[in-house]
Amino acid sequence: MKTFNYTITDAVGIHARPAGKLVKLAKGFESKITLEKEGGKSADLTKLMAVMGLGVKCGDNIIVSFDGADEDAAFDAVTQLIKQEL
Repeated sequence: MKTFNYTITDAVGIHARPAGKLVKLAKGFESKITLEKEGGKSADLTKLMAVMGLGVKCGDNIIVSFDGADEDAAFDAVTQLIKQEL
């Protein structure tokens, strides 16, 4: 299992467009990918409404967990997208 910690810098937080990109990317991997907002709320990164329901805002800390056969590739792709978009 791999994890990635990140503080959101986008002024709007995780809104529809980047959430959609993250979900689409996550669905391409076999590994289970979970997005957790500081404070304990978490969502499966392949579920758009669950990710949007977290209400991640600018300045929030998130933890993304990767667990599965292709977790290294998933980690690389998802963390790169998060750094570019959020």
